[in-house]
Amino acid sequence: MRKEEERVGLCLNCLHGRRVVSAKASEFWRCAKADTDPRFPKYPRLPVLKCDGYEVLPPHPASPRRGEEKG
Repeated sequence: MRKEEERVGLCLNCLHGRRVVSAKASEFWRCAKADTDPRFPKYPRLPVLKCDGYEVLPPHPASPRRGEEKG
């Protein structure tokens, strides 16, 4: 995933970053923050190395280990 991080930048791990794939399989990154704040571009130029709207994605809850499932 290191190459993808270098190519995309902060959007890859941002709460507002949305990966968009076109019908022709082109990939774009959309900033959902642009929906409510005009200071942010809807489709920023990649890689995004600095952004005032960057918010790190919250961690995914850990999957229970075998034998520790709830239920």
